[in-house]
Amino acid sequence: MTKAMLPRRGALGLLTSLVAAIGLAGTATQVLAQDKGLIGIAMPTKSSARWIADGDNMVKAFKDKGYKADLQYAEDDIPNQLAQIENLITKKVKVLVIASIDGSALSSVLQKAAAANIKVVGYDRLIKGTKNIDYYVTFDNFQVGVMQGQSLIDKLGLAQGKGPFNIELFGGSPDDNNATFFYDGAMSVLKPYIDSGKLVVRSKQMGMAKVGTLRWDASAAQARMDNLLSAFYGKERLHAVLSPYDGMSIGILSSLKGAGYCSKSLPCPVVSGQDAEIPSVKSIIKGEQASTVFKDTRALATAAAGLVDDMLSGKQPAVNDTKTYNNGVKVVPSILLKPVSVDATNWKPVLVDGGYYKESQVR
Repeated sequence: MTKAMLPRRGALGLLTSLVAAIGLAGTATQVLAQDKGLIGIAMPTKSSARWIADGDNMVKAFKDKGYKADLQYAEDDIPNQLAQIENLITKKVKVLVIASIDGSALSSVLQKAAAANIKVVGYDRLIKGTKNIDYYVTFDNFQVGVMQGQSLIDKLGLAQGKGPFNIELFGGSPDDNNATFFYDGAMSVLKPYIDSGKLVVRSKQMGMAKVGTLRWDASAAQARMDNLLSAFYGKERLHAVLSPYDGMSIGILSSLKGAGYCSKSLPCPVVSGQDAEIPSVKSIIKGEQASTVFKDTRALATAAAGLVDDMLSGKQPAVNDTKTYNNGVKVVPSILLKPVSVDATNWKPVLVDGGYYKESQVR
């Protein structure tokens, strides 16, 4: 080795060091960009495809904004969800995003969150009976019900004077605040036809106390439909069923098929739904379920992540409702997104062309 080579080797070493330093700086920047804190996400169950989609979409939305997410599912077990939330508090998450199983069962655990200075966002299910909820992100749930009721009106031709028709009513889970909004929204458009006699509820079962379906359970809806058909429709035909959720709609249709409906001699009653789950989209394409209401979980997850990021960045979140959602203690500032009614005429442009499903998933 000659002395003349040393400066060149030194320059090469310096260059190598600079490249390494730039690489490390880049790595550090990347780590910082992805290390804005941990967000706790508590979801109710994996038994519904929509909640799986919600969870996956939120993890992605938070990751895109530089947060890590701890996603928990409680499988519709209230003590399990309480334990999961307590565990997330112990992990010192910055914010809790909660889709509650029972909206009135979280007061104590959210007091612990408040004591730890952890913000709380209700996700698509209002958390009731506590001051310790900061924001709520959801869809316009009353409008969801209006769309469900209107789909029955349109398919039956009630606005054109057709009728009378027999209808039975189903509600969602009584411990889910949204269920009442869905039912009230639907009844806001159906009740005038019931009052005029154009729609007849032969069972006379009306109101959430009588038509509610705990945990939105499909088998419970199917069993109730069995009982209604047996008790009130021996010789009478059922023309329509208000169903607030696709899982229940499939259970209701199973009952109807067992009684001979959805055949050439006895067409399916007009059955509504919600969430655009794959079995129901297939049913709509097949000509069985009449409609569903699509709530784009990608948009809801993005809204939740944006709201949380605004909060943690010291910005004022851009809510669009400060009147509707009173949880019994406070009116919770909310972001409401718009649902979309889906039936045989528009499922492809809304669900497939919009990128929510591949056509092969629903065909």
